[in-house]
Amino acid sequence: MVSNVRITGTGQLLGLSRRLRRAGHENIRQSFTRRIRRAAEPLRNDLQDSMRHLAITSQSRSAGKRGGPSPTTRPFRASIAAAIRISVRTTGDPGARIWIDRSLLPSDITPGVLNRLDEGRLRHPVFGNKRRWVQQTATPGWWTRTVRNHTDRMTREVARVADDVRRHLE
Repeated sequence: MVSNVRITGTGQLLGLSRRLRRAGHENIRQSFTRRIRRAAEPLRNDLQDSMRHLAITSQSRSAGKRGGPSPTTRPFRASIAAAIRISVRTTGDPGARIWIDRSLLPSDITPGVLNRLDEGRLRHPVFGNKRRWVQQTATPGWWTRTVRNHTDRMTREVARVADDVRRHLE
């Protein structure tokens, strides 16, 4: 299921962000934010690549059926890949968050479409005709498998950044 990805240390990021705020070191806070963002960028890039290269297939048409080019010029996979974002917070709930910005998606790509696509299914009306639907299949786990592959690396990197900042504050 497509969901937000949050990489946080246990309680160490929260305590560290409080200490950063009290210390008032703006350049350390900016460095902290930049390094956490840099740790999350490979995950975002891999998610975008896996979406752009996701194989979506459908059953072939029967003989004599009409076909033709898509009536839209909007590339489906590229639209989703472009909407994958990173946000980093150093206050409140500190950490990195990878998410899909739904405001950047066309209105017909709903959260349900994204969840089903991660499950390997895509069901949609044929050229917007709500009386005729088609089922397409995709490689399951484009989101969950990619996140799972990066979680350990990102957790180690965030812990290393937190230790570096903690050492600098002491």
